[in-house]
Amino acid sequence: MGLDQYAHRRDSNGESTELSYWRKHNALQGWMENLWTLKTGKPESDFNCQDLEITTEDLDQLWTCIKHQTLPKTQGFFFGSDTSHDATRQDYDLDFVAKAREAIEEGDQIFYTCWW
Repeated sequence: MGLDQYAHRRDSNGESTELSYWRKHNALQGWMENLWTLKTGKPESDFNCQDLEITTEDLDQLWTCIKHQTLPKTQGFFFGSDTSHDATRQDYDLDFVAKAREAIEEGDQIFYTCWW
């Protein structure tokens, strides 16, 4: 058991393809929870198993947080320890941002979802 996180792209026909997968990346989860609350007005506890659309503007902000190592440390029983500043994890996160931007440019939507 633990935190599983997914990003997928959805085309205009509603077909989804997985773009990225993370396991127990609590700092990314915290960033996404904050975005969820900002966009929906709902608490983080309502975010489990829900889709959150990620826009180009969101990706710009996420990229900045990754590069400046300011993703928020986030605690949760299933969330694991903070490894957001690990170089491999940062590279993977930045690769996600690049792939998501490309998908949006191609006309698809990007969604993030989590399950704990």
